[in-house]
Amino acid sequence: MIDPDRLILLGEIGSAHGIRGEVTVRCFTQEPKNIASYGPLTDKDGQRTFNITGLRVTPKAIIAKFAGVDDRTAAERLRNTRLFVKRSRLPEPEPGSYYYEDLAGLAAVDAGGRVLGTVTGVANYGAGDLLEIADPDGRETFFVPFTDETVPSVDLPSGRATIILPVFAEDDAGDDSDTSDGD
Repeated sequence: MIDPDRLILLGEIGSAHGIRGEVTVRCFTQEPKNIASYGPLTDKDGQRTFNITGLRVTPKAIIAKFAGVDDRTAAERLRNTRLFVKRSRLPEPEPGSYYYEDLAGLAAVDAGGRVLGTVTGVANYGAGDLLEIADPDGRETFFVPFTDETVPSVDLPSGRATIILPVFAEDDAGDDSDTSDGD
């Protein structure tokens, strides 16, 4: 079940930019400029609120100005601050699209319904999205490609994602079953 009060990560503040309190922001929204579309952002604890008063997209970074941050020193103190918004303030994703936070906690099951583990998150190391799944004991995790072939079904209301584990060809090079003596 989707929790409307769950916080969704939209970005992370980077370095100060200039002397007037601007900062770079790494955005996790589909369109980087949309980070300013959802109203005030908060930190993970909801203790601090950040109102974007200016935003521009440059070829190298998103540059943002926040209310009350008027100099480089104040901007530098914000470095590495993660920016969140409540799930209820975001638009519903298109069918087949998901907010990564909505996937965390889903039961990962195979096509027969056997529990493989729990989805703990989504990672992307440059070659596409991967679902991270903790085994049922929670001691180890493994990744599966987040593709239609590997994850054919995500059912948020029931809290399940169906996973088709990739099958790898067996390596016959190490097969010791050949008992011929080579003559």
